[in-house]
Amino acid sequence: MVFSLCALIAFGLGFLDYITGYELSFLVLYLLPVSVAAWYSGREAGIIFSCTCAAIWHMSNQLAGESFSNPAIPYWNSLTRLGFFVVVSILLSQLKKVLEHERALARLDHLTSVLNSRAFDQIVTAEIQRLGRYDHPLTLAYLDLDNFKAVNDQFGHSTGDQLLKDFARAINENLRSTDHVARLGGDEFAILMTETEAEAALNVIARIQEITDVLAQDKKWPVTTSVGLVTCFKPPASSDRLIQMADEQMYLCKKNGKDCLHSTIFNG
Repeated sequence: MVFSLCALIAFGLGFLDYITGYELSFLVLYLLPVSVAAWYSGREAGIIFSCTCAAIWHMSNQLAGESFSNPAIPYWNSLTRLGFFVVVSILLSQLKKVLEHERALARLDHLTSVLNSRAFDQIVTAEIQRLGRYDHPLTLAYLDLDNFKAVNDQFGHSTGDQLLKDFARAINENLRSTDHVARLGGDEFAILMTETEAEAALNVIARIQEITDVLAQDKKWPVTTSVGLVTCFKPPASSDRLIQMADEQMYLCKKNGKDCLHSTIFNG
């Protein structure tokens, strides 16, 4: 679609350039298909249309009767235009990459590179709405690292940071591409498992807890995991309410000695 639109603009400009004569400059207008191609289809597409527009411009002016004192001048002009178009297309495509990278970083936790709470809230809200339309169950897990403060006190904050990174990686490695994990703050994480009932979610959490135990033993970190789980068959009032319910289940684990899992079913 983008290629077709850019090609239509480029050839339309060439025809307009031809009928108006070579004395009028269409530089700014030729930048339009180059810019659109570079922004929406990438650097390679921008370069392709840079060459296309430079060639169309050259041919339309030649057909319109453009003449110079030296026959090499029109080719030099065309190469100059081509160079300008290529530079613009490269700059625009690079700018888009930078903006997309910054947008992605704004959704991630700076330490663990999982979703931050704001991005997670948006995803949970969208999945709750989808649950209301299609009645596909979803499960949210709220995870807390027990005794995390002891790790910071005994080994230092750099070790605590490494623990959080390793824990986040362990979660990610045991999730499907359709699931989402976020760090909600401190040593608290949440997992949204779409189209997942309680039994499947319990298996996932069991693997994560097992890996965490192995990691803790290997590093001699005095940590375990407390988890609260909520499986929804009807949409809750909001993402905040869903997270709150899972948080309440997690605190039941804390009251019962930590290193366990509590779950509930929400049917509206």
